[in-house]
Amino acid sequence: MFGTLRTLIAGQNARAEENLREVYSIELIDQKIREAQAGLKAAKATLASLMQRQCAESRQIDTLDTRCKDLLVRTEEALENKREDLAGEAAEAVAEMENELRIRRETLERLDARVLQLRTSVEKTHRRIIDLRQGAISARAVRHEQDVQTRLNRSIGATSPINEAEELIANVLKRDDPFEQGLILEEIDKGLNHENIADRMAAEGIGKGTKTTANDVLERLKAKK
Repeated sequence: MFGTLRTLIAGQNARAEENLREVYSIELIDQKIREAQAGLKAAKATLASLMQRQCAESRQIDTLDTRCKDLLVRTEEALENKREDLAGEAAEAVAEMENELRIRRETLERLDARVLQLRTSVEKTHRRIIDLRQGAISARAVRHEQDVQTRLNRSIGATSPINEAEELIANVLKRDDPFEQGLILEEIDKGLNHENIADRMAAEGIGKGTKTTANDVLERLKAKK
């Protein structure tokens, strides 16, 4: 039972997270772009530091190589001048400098490889961030269109203001005319009070009419002639 509850809770949390990501997808995209830009900025700083070390190491190698070559020439001159003591001391210094040169050149090779690798990674990340920005613009435009369509669907849906207005108009038009209703009620009251019985009998040709008709006016005019 508890296992089932844990599964249900985990499923509910997953759905809630998906819904939250969907609602705030644009904000999440912008945040991820900012995080990527921060990572790119850090990578650029690291690359700049490596390139600075690369230049410094290259200068050290050039300086050390020049000193080594100069000392070799002096060592040869010392041997020619039978100064074995100076030649030996110089040879020892040359050996140390050559060992240092070997280590520095190996270090520079590693720096060159690392700089090349990091530069490639920075360039690739930079291009991907540009693509992300363009994608974010498209996503924002699509979200705006979706929001507009959603509002439009609400305005024309089953419970839309348009339908409600149409229903209200229809209800007003279906209402009985109070004036006509009053006339009908008046006729009903007259019938109940027998006030209109003479009119009904006159209409049937019994007795004189209670009201002047168009025929009465015509007959009166003819009689004058």
